[in-house]
Amino acid sequence: MTFINTDSYLTIAPFLALVIAGMGVLMLDLFLPRDRKSSLVFLSLIGVAVSAAFILGDWGKNYIGFAGTVAADQFALLFQFVLLIVTALAVLLSERYIQQKGINHGEYYALILFSASGAMLMAASKELLLTFVGLEILSIALYILSGFARTEERSEEAAIKYFLLGAFSSGFFLYGIALIYGGTGTTLLSAIPVDKLSNGYSVAGIALLLVGLCFKAAIVPFHSWTPDVYQGAPTSVTAFMSAGAKVGAFSALIRVLTVFLPASLVWHDVIWVLAAATMIVGNVVAVLQTDVKRMLAYSSIAHAGYILVGVLAGNTAGQAAVLFYMLVYTFMNLGAFGILILLAKTGKEFNSVRDLQGLAKTHPGAAIMMSIFMFSLAGIPPAAGFLGKFMLFSAAIQAHLYGLTVLGLLASVVGVFYYLMIVVRMFMSPAERDFGPLARAPLASFAVALCAAVTVLLFFFANPVIGVFKQGYVSQSSPTIAVASAPKAVATLDLTQ
Repeated sequence: MTFINTDSYLTIAPFLALVIAGMGVLMLDLFLPRDRKSSLVFLSLIGVAVSAAFILGDWGKNYIGFAGTVAADQFALLFQFVLLIVTALAVLLSERYIQQKGINHGEYYALILFSASGAMLMAASKELLLTFVGLEILSIALYILSGFARTEERSEEAAIKYFLLGAFSSGFFLYGIALIYGGTGTTLLSAIPVDKLSNGYSVAGIALLLVGLCFKAAIVPFHSWTPDVYQGAPTSVTAFMSAGAKVGAFSALIRVLTVFLPASLVWHDVIWVLAAATMIVGNVVAVLQTDVKRMLAYSSIAHAGYILVGVLAGNTAGQAAVLFYMLVYTFMNLGAFGILILLAKTGKEFNSVRDLQGLAKTHPGAAIMMSIFMFSLAGIPPAAGFLGKFMLFSAAIQAHLYGLTVLGLLASVVGVFYYLMIVVRMFMSPAERDFGPLARAPLASFAVALCAAVTVLLFFFANPVIGVFKQGYVSQSSPTIAVASAPKAVATLDLTQ
């Protein structure tokens, strides 16, 4: 019986391309002077492009390889494609910024690629130990990137906090896998018997798995690391982390919950409480922040709550809404951080809310784009964030989650306050900082402009994208199995309706 064959490698080709590109970046970096690292940006983007080509090549074939542990189904491919967008935008935003910060090392781009490959593995994994491997690849690279500004005390503090808390949560996740194995006799999601998920080992294991994944997704009460790490890490790293880690965590969370939620109504209630607490805490505490990066950190927590509502809905509309919102969140959140990157000067960053006062008078283009991102994060049309929230809450209503929908809408109203506060200060308050001319950063400027354009265009042309999300999932009735003995997946989502 063959464990792997040629087709099996097609399931790992997308994230393997990023790993090879990362190693190539490390090798090329040995021959480049420190002030000429721009070629590493293009090598990284080539790796992203090759990975995207593999995703397009695997589309519709629904491969399951390596004895059923890795899937190249449409669920995995869509999440991986969103992760590639996050990676490409993060690389573009980083090029000028890390030069100004004096951290222009080749390892930076390699770590971005390695971290993204870990998140992509989480999306493709159908086995808990393999999910843990992906989680660690994602996390270890982010620990290092958080402290990449080694001369800044705040960056080092962020890295230590993230590492200690992250290692602790990984321990919970791994111990949860052990208990699941003890209770069910397997760690393969498609082979877990539902009738064995109610014993003591399995219940404790599921709880510990949720702790590990909720930490990475910044879900309350496992969110305490988020504001400090977002504020202390280099802004380009924070931009990547805010979307990349969340997409990877939610891809794994969906796969896990699809198996475990039907086992008991208790888990449905637990996720309900987590979603409600995350939306409320994220929005309420964000109002009190005076630092834009900390405000966006709590905003990120709130958005994790919105996404969790769609996950809990569990219907076709909810699953499509989660993917669409992930895509929209990528552009609007990285765009907001991109504005902070464009405003940064050598040796100084303008991250305070007061720093942005009067920005429209000196740099109207930056102020307009920042306003687009704030409107979208707040859920105000004609920005795509409105459509994303509308889809999530509509799916929740279809699933009869009326109380959670009302809490989400009220929390969103609170969020409107601090998002619009930024807009008001940029356009209606006198300037307190002299930004001077913006630094010449063509790649970062292109990335921010692209984020602003897509954030608006997705509002008007969302139907084709949503159609892909709905039609992208194929029935599990006749998948192309790379290993003849691999069991059919039962945990994969179906959006063909």
